Amino acid sequence: MTATSPTLDGLFRRVLTRQPGALALLDPVNKQRITGRPAKRLTFAEADRAISALSAHFIEAGLPSNSVIAVQLPNTVEFMLTVLAAQRAGLVVALLPQLWRQAELTVALNRTGARAIVTASRIDGVNHADLAMHAAVEAFSIRHVCGFGNELPEGMASLDLAMSERSATTRAVAQDGRKAAIISFDVTVDGFRAVPRTHLNLIAGGLAVFLESGVPQGATMMSAFAPSSFAGLTSSLLVWLLSGGTLALHHPFDDAVLVQQINADRCDTLIAPAQLALRLAETDMPGLRHVLGLWRAPEQVASSVRWSNPQATLTDVYLFGEAGLFGARRSTDGMPAPILPGPHGAPRDVADSPIAGEVLLTPRGTLALRGPMVAATAYASDPPAGDSLVAQSQRDHVDTGYAARLDRATGVVCITAPPSGIMAVGGYRFLSQDLQQWAKRLGQGALLTALPDRLSGYRLAGRGPDNTRAREALGELGLNPLMVEAFRDQPKPG
Repeated sequence: MTATSPTLDGLFRRVLTRQPGALALLDPVNKQRITGRPAKRLTFAEADRAISALSAHFIEAGLPSNSVIAVQLPNTVEFMLTVLAAQRAGLVVALLPQLWRQAELTVALNRTGARAIVTASRIDGVNHADLAMHAAVEAFSIRHVCGFGNELPEGMASLDLAMSERSATTRAVAQDGRKAAIISFDVTVDGFRAVPRTHLNLIAGGLAVFLESGVPQGATMMSAFAPSSFAGLTSSLLVWLLSGGTLALHHPFDDAVLVQQINADRCDTLIAPAQLALRLAETDMPGLRHVLGLWRAPEQVASSVRWSNPQATLTDVYLFGEAGLFGARRSTDGMPAPILPGPHGAPRDVADSPIAGEVLLTPRGTLALRGPMVAATAYASDPPAGDSLVAQSQRDHVDTGYAARLDRATGVVCITAPPSGIMAVGGYRFLSQDLQQWAKRLGQGALLTALPDRLSGYRLAGRGPDNTRAREALGELGLNPLMVEAFRDQPKPG
C-alpha cells in the first residue's frame, strides 16, 4: 500500500509501527453507567485489531468504497475505533450529534445519502438503537444498521460480535488525503448544511490546535469534548494521532469523575469546553501541563476570567460552528492573547511558523476564515435565480456571520456577537425562527424561546397550558431533548 498523501489511517499506522504495545485509548471510568458496557483500555495493537475487524464488517455488509456511514455514539473508544475503521474501509463518516433525535437524524441521513448507521444500544438511559432504526425507515438510502451494546433490536447487526470474530476481509483503499473523510453538519442563516471535509482538511485543523497548544509527543490526553463535530474530532482524534500518545475519554460531564480519571491516568493534557476548563483551574491536578479550552461562543473569550493555574498553559480554541477554528495560547499573565487580522501561524508566537489559516473582516462587519482546514465550497451560496449561465466567482473563505470589528488603538480583532438569527445551546445550533414554528405545533398559548446563558450561549425555556402534554408532543415530533425539556415544570417555592 503506497501512501500518496497523509490520511487518518496512515497517521494511525505510523504510530502503531513505532509503539504497538503502548496504551492508545482509554474509556471513561463510568462507561458502565453510560452504556451498560465495561470500560476498555486498548494498546495500539489491540486497537488495530478492533479497527480491522470493524472495517471487515463494513466491507462484508456490502458498503461500497466512498459511501457514507453515519455515526451516533458517545465519547467512548468505540467512537474512535469506528471512525478509523470506516476510513480503513474507504468510507466517509457522517458525524451525528448525540442530542439529535428522529427528526434531525432523518434529515441528515437523507441529505448525505448515507448507506449505513452506527449507534449504541443505550446512551445515558436513552434507547439510541430504536432511534436509529426508526430514522433508517425514513431514509431510503440506508441498507445496513449496526450497533454496540446489549439487547439490540431485531435487524441491527452487533459490532461487538464483529470485533470478537475478527474477520480478515480487506480491500485496497487509495491512501489519498484529498478524498472526503467526514461530513459534519452546520446551521447558517440559509439553513441546514452538510459540510464534507477531506483528510487534509482534518489534519490541517488538528495541526493548528496541536502546534499552537504545544502538546508534546507522547502526551497522555483527556478529552471531555463531544467528538461529533469538526472541532470535537480534530481536538481529540487528530491531536492524539499527531502526538502519538494516549487518548483518555470522558463522556460529558461529571466533574468529580473527570478529575479522578485525569489524576489516575496521569494526564498531562486536558481538552474540554473552555468554561469547564476555567472552572477547574484551581482543582488539584498536579500532572496537568496543557489545557485546550474550546469556545463554542467565541465572542465570550475577551471577557473571560484570567487563567489562574501557573503549572498549566491554557490555549483558547475559537470555534465558529463547522466553518473552522483557530487557537491562541495565553501568556503568563493568564489573559486571552490578542487576535490580529491576516494570516496566522501555528504556533502564533514563533516567527516563520507554518500558516494555519487567515482571519478576515468582511465589508459587512463580520469575521471570515480562510485556510487549509476551511471547506469553502460547502458554504457557497446558490447562484441567483435566472442567472444560471453567468459564472459565479469562487470564494476561498467562509463568512462565519460573527460580528467583529478592529480596535482602533491596537488593531486587534474584537468579536462582538454571534450570527444574527442563529441560536446556539452548547454545540446545538438552530435558526431562531424554528422555535416559533415548533411552538405553533403545540397549539394556542404555547411559547418556546431562547434566553441568553453565560455558559452555553443560550438556554431554551418553554411555557404552555399543559407542560406535560407539550413535552409529549415534542417527543412525538422527534425533537431533541433540549426542546422537550424546555417545558419542564418549575419547582414550587417552599
